[in-house]
Amino acid sequence: MAGKLIRMSKIKQVLQLHRDGMSNRNIARELGLYKGTVNGYIRKLKGNDFDIGELLKLEDPELEKKFSAGNPAYTDNRFEVLKGKFDYIEKELSRKHVTRYQLWQEYRREQPSGYGYSQFCYHLSQLKEARHPSAIVEHLPGKELHVDFAGDTLSYVDRETGEVIKVQVFIACFPYSDYTFAMAVPSQQTEEFLYALSQSLQYFGGCPKILIPDNLKAAVIKADKYEPDLNRVMEDFGNHYGFVVIPARSRKPKDKATVENHVKIIYNRVYARLRNEIFFSMEDLNEAIEKKIVEHNQTRMQQKGYSREEKFLAEEKASLSDLPQTAFELKYYTKLRVASNNCIYLGRDKHYYSVPYTHIGQKASVIYTRSLVRIYCNNECVATHPRKRGFGYSTIKEHLCSTHQHYMDRSPEYYISLAEKRSAELGRLIRLNFEHEQTPELLYKRCDGLLSLQRKTDPVVFEKACRYAVEQGLLSYKSLQRIIENKTYQMEPNTGKDPEETNEEKPAPHENIRGRDYYINQLKKEDLWNRSNQN
Repeated sequence: MAGKLIRMSKIKQVLQLHRDGMSNRNIARELGLYKGTVNGYIRKLKGNDFDIGELLKLEDPELEKKFSAGNPAYTDNRFEVLKGKFDYIEKELSRKHVTRYQLWQEYRREQPSGYGYSQFCYHLSQLKEARHPSAIVEHLPGKELHVDFAGDTLSYVDRETGEVIKVQVFIACFPYSDYTFAMAVPSQQTEEFLYALSQSLQYFGGCPKILIPDNLKAAVIKADKYEPDLNRVMEDFGNHYGFVVIPARSRKPKDKATVENHVKIIYNRVYARLRNEIFFSMEDLNEAIEKKIVEHNQTRMQQKGYSREEKFLAEEKASLSDLPQTAFELKYYTKLRVASNNCIYLGRDKHYYSVPYTHIGQKASVIYTRSLVRIYCNNECVATHPRKRGFGYSTIKEHLCSTHQHYMDRSPEYYISLAEKRSAELGRLIRLNFEHEQTPELLYKRCDGLLSLQRKTDPVVFEKACRYAVEQGLLSYKSLQRIIENKTYQMEPNTGKDPEETNEEKPAPHENIRGRDYYINQLKKEDLWNRSNQN
């Protein structure tokens, strides 16, 4: 049974750890992947002589093409399902009369396609062998940064309404030096979480090799159909800043024991010391928090002759990697079909973005940020647009077929230039059309007709006909067509009437001809008769 497709942002994490010298086995363990999967990607990396630095710069669809060439890699998720039940199984086995076979039968009722009994027992045995008592962990300088939100909130008062507004407190610390950062943010939502994290990196002046946040899904309070998956956002964030994100396991505070302990310290050294103060803005509150954090970092630690700040500056800061030159932009991912108008419709912006017309009907991968929209077909970037909000179209001329390109090019200057290239007299005729007509768009069809007529007519005849039409002020398509058909251009210039009118013979006077006045009187009588019937 096929498993979930591994995201390319996760593979970038694999590449970064491999570049840092970590073994394939450790990479698999840290990122929750199968060792064979990691081996496969590293094998492709070496076999194709790829440059890791260049691969990390690629967007996800382009990186997927490098490694899979259209064949997505899948993993079996049965072990992940069973792993989630290990704690329950271990607890149940400690009870009387409960056997492995009985628990396996219950497992198979819930998971009909799960492991057989032998594999079930094998994984339980492996788990038992892997159990070890807690040990003292030796942290390396600059390697890990632990982040979390405090469970309790702080608050400030809105001056206008008097409302007490509660805020979340973000905490980050390096376990090697215990150097700490804290700030208040409105919520634990994605953008606020990333903002606080970027501010902490600015405060530290560099980036760690590994970021260990709390279980990431716990940081999202309200889901949004337009928001990207937070785990993927964190992977993108880590790839931008050059570190690997390894979330702590759910309900495993020992994975980030340093920051858990610092939450308690912050309660004592920040919360308790600010308990009697009232703040009237988020900025005032954060200013007070920063002062207390500075005091905390500069306080000499018990049984040690130095402060957290002294140890950080002396031994840890130099090991941090440099901050990137550009700010991180949140990426949004979606898949959209290219419509018959060779555009994709981004529902969040209510805006259309063009794609080369050869991709009409294809499913496109769309990656967009606050400022740019990139569109991928067959894992290749086929269009890039500045992002715009509100109904409208962002089109690039080269994306359109030749007919549509002609439609977009239409303008008085376009038609005049095109006509002058073919015939000087036709250029004069079209120029006069635009000088007499207030709305140029009404003349575009006439110009198309005149250009078509030029292609079908002998050049010498057409030149004479155009000259005659200009002299007589006959500017329409039909007038020029009649001049050519009736060969009126061969006659001497007349009073300027339409050639069709000049060729008509006037009837001779006759007593049986009723004349114009007769028909006017008839119309008046008919009008009076209709009015009387209506009354």
